[in-house]
This record gives sequence, C-alpha cells and structure tokens, in this order.
Amino acid sequence: MRTHTEPNVLTFAVEGMSCDHCRVAISDEVSQVPGVESVDVDLEAKLVQVHGTGVDESAVVGAVDEAGYEAVAA
Repeated sequence: MRTHTEPNVLTFAVEGMSCDHCRVAISDEVSQVPGVESVDVDLEAKLVQVHGTGVDESAVVGAVDEAGYEAVAA
C-alpha cells in the first residue's frame, strides 16, 4: 500500500471510458477517497489524474473498480 503524504498528482490508465457518464461515475467514486482534492478524467487519453495529499493508491483503484472500470497506475 502506497500512501502519499505530500501534495501530488497520481495518474491511472482506465480503459473503457467513453462518455460523460463514465467521467461522472469515476469522479464521484474517486472523490470520496480520503485525501483526494480533485479528479481529472481525460476520456480521449483514457487517463484519470488524482490530486491530493495522503492519497492511498489502492483506495483509488478500488474506487474506480466500484465505478465499474479497471485502473492501472500510469
């Protein structure tokens, strides 16, 4: 388990995202992870960037899974 204690940006590749519903579902789930300050979803690049402090990478992967997608650290 990696937890980041300094403000940073984590990037994840998420295949299968194609519409605004995907963006909203992932943003809503990931935003609930402790330490997350903002979430940027790039549908074209299939990337999710998570901005925050003390963010647990495995918790983000789990949140993306809850939204119905699979995240891999990029």
